[in-house]
Amino acid sequence: MAVNTENRVNFRVVRFMYEAGLKLRLESVPLATAAVIYHKFFRENSLHDYDPYTIATTAIYLAGKVEEQPLKLRDVVNVCYRTLHKNKPPLEMGDKYWALRDSVASCELFVLRMLNFKVVFDHPHRYLLHYLKFLKDWFEPYRWEDLPIARTAWALLRDCYHSNVTLKYKPDHIAVAILYLTLQCHGVDVPYLYHSDTPWWKVFAEDVTIGNLKDIMSDIMDNYDLETSLQP
Repeated sequence: MAVNTENRVNFRVVRFMYEAGLKLRLESVPLATAAVIYHKFFRENSLHDYDPYTIATTAIYLAGKVEEQPLKLRDVVNVCYRTLHKNKPPLEMGDKYWALRDSVASCELFVLRMLNFKVVFDHPHRYLLHYLKFLKDWFEPYRWEDLPIARTAWALLRDCYHSNVTLKYKPDHIAVAILYLTLQCHGVDVPYLYHSDTPWWKVFAEDVTIGNLKDIMSDIMDNYDLETSLQP
């Protein structure tokens, strides 16, 4: 399968995961963990060999356990089925339901084995939260309140998980790149930027370079180009 085709499939599947996850009231970090489980699985396996929606449903169920927000398997199966098949009636307690339920239950152990049971991840969320608090202190209160910097940054982070960005880069670098891109989106500079010998992003991550940030931002923007190409 061509890389661009794989990216399109993965984008659609993660969008499905987010829709189902929100219906299941999963919080942002469990949803992020589910997406990473999915991407890590298909980094090692072909989309030709496994049904991506079964793996995605399993990833949602598994992420709930990993992040201590456990979900009932019945709810995961029903919500994911309904999300995927919007024009079909809800599942009844029959052969189809039990087949799907058993498929996800058995797939859970398979996915864990494929990932060598390494399903605890260091997400950019905690770094971004920390950096936003520092950034807020650098701005005049009225200026910060006028700009939806935090809202934009969290939206960009959420959208990162539609591709494998979080598998390619360090979580703290991703958080800094998101802040950099957010400030560019709103056309603002960090206060006192030109009065300091140290770039503001180095304050947050000493080992990050402007090249790193540009690479990450480019990958993030590719997600939006991909989304646009999927529009009917």
